[in-house]
Formats: sequence, structure tokens, C-alpha cells
Amino acid sequence: MSPRIAFIGFGEAGQAMAAGLREDGVVDIAAWDILFPDAAGAKLIEAAKASGVRVASSAADAVRNAEIVIAAVTAASSSKAAQSVAGKLDGKPLYLDVNSVSPGRKQATAKILGDGARYVDVAIVSAIHPARHKSPMMLAGPHATEAEPVLAALSMKTQVVGDAVGAAAAIKMIRSVMIKGIEALTLECFLAAARAGVDVDVVASLRNNYPGIDWTKMSEYNIERMASHGIRRAAEMREVADTLRELGVEPLMTAGTIARQQQLGEIGRLPYIREAVAKGRSEMLAAIDGASPERR
Repeated sequence: MSPRIAFIGFGEAGQAMAAGLREDGVVDIAAWDILFPDAAGAKLIEAAKASGVRVASSAADAVRNAEIVIAAVTAASSSKAAQSVAGKLDGKPLYLDVNSVSPGRKQATAKILGDGARYVDVAIVSAIHPARHKSPMMLAGPHATEAEPVLAALSMKTQVVGDAVGAAAAIKMIRSVMIKGIEALTLECFLAAARAGVDVDVVASLRNNYPGIDWTKMSEYNIERMASHGIRRAAEMREVADTLRELGVEPLMTAGTIARQQQLGEIGRLPYIREAVAKGRSEMLAAIDGASPERR
């Protein structure tokens, strides 16, 4: 028998995980997203119906009788997601908080739910596609060990990293300093190289220092990720900055990463930028350069 699962938030991550679970035989999945009642939610509703996921009429409706609740909202909305179901959960379900937020935010969210749920701090540590619900995840909190075999039965790839809420979030947030920071540096480096006409020379020079990296592929991948998801990445990096401050580290470099991710995420919404991104580094850099605020 498969568990009853509810998604709070049905964006890219929620859709991917739900579709994967459905294909693996989970029958009873419901979803709620705050955009459902709005015109902007039409595509989300279509995605739910296409996957065989029940479109709930509210957060309370989605979690009714659920055995597992998966919160997959924007970083800024993670606390509100918990508040929307607090006091409305039946039978203390597992509450998987997969949101990219600081350890302090996860600890505060666990307190919102209290004894009404078995809260698990979850960190997804890869892109959600193509593995979807099988993407590697770290679990933390007093209920993490209890959750691990339940999720393993759903073919989910998990690793318990601590019994304190926030342990998984800390790993993800701190690694993002490097991962998202390198993305931002990639844009800054190669945009400048393109303007100076030394793009090929910079690649060759970097290859000398880091022979194991294909800089052409990596630069294209990093810039595409920022153009496609920069706004969401900037929101995550604000949580990273909060994490660093919680640890007494001033987020000087992270502040620049936030600015670059936000900037390219906004530029990336332009249709001609999306078209150029699919054509390779030279085309994407030329298009981004033309749309850059520094050129206006």
C-alpha cells in the first residue's frame, strides 16, 4: 500500500517529485499552491491533472488524512506554508520541509508545527531533474531516522546527517556559497572576457590552471542556470546570507552572488534571452550583454 501524500507548493520541485512518485505507483497525491486560485496558477493546475494529482481547494484540504506532507514552496514562503496547515494535520504526518532556507528558519518552522507533525529538515542536493523524487536528499531532525525507511520504500535516495533540525539545511546553505558563487563568478568573468574580445584566451588560460574542467561546457551550464533560475537562486542565497550571519560570518562574497543571480534571473525572463541561451555561450553572452543594465 502506498502512503497518502500532500504537496504544499506545486512549482518545479513539487511537480517533478509528484510526477515521479505517481509513475512509481503512489496513487493518492494531493497538491495545493497559493497560485491555484489565480490566473498564474492555471499551468500548475494543468501539470497536476496531467500527473494524476488531485488539485486541492485549500492547504487544509490537501493535507487532510495525509501521511506525508511535502512543503516545496519559495524560500520566502516556507513559514507561511507551515502556518497554513498548522492545526489541520491528522495523525502527526511526516512533514518534509524541502525548502532552501537557513537552519534558523527551519527550526522556527518546526516550532510552528509543534507536536502536530513529525518535522524533517530535508535538503535536496542536486538539480531536481532528471531524478525527480529520487534526487539525493539529506535528512535531519529527531524524526529523520524514522522517515528514512518510509522514503526508501518510495525509492527516494536519502541520507540522515543529524538528529538536530537545521543540520541538513546548514550543509546545503553553506555549500551554496561555493556553488551559486561560482555561477555568479562565471557570468562576471565571461561577460567581461566577451566584451574585451578575449573569451577564447581566457578559456585556454583557465584550462591551464584547472585541466580537469571543461570551461566551455561549465560556463554555458552555469550561465543557463542563472538565466533560467536566477531569481529563485537569489532568494536561496539570501537564506545563505542569513545562515552565515547566524554563524557569525559576514556574507561579503554572498552579497555579490545575490546581486548577480537576481540580475541575470530578471534578464533571463526576456524571450530573446531564453532563445539565445539555447544557442551556446557566445550567443547567450551577446544577448545578455545587450540587456545588461550596465549597457543602458
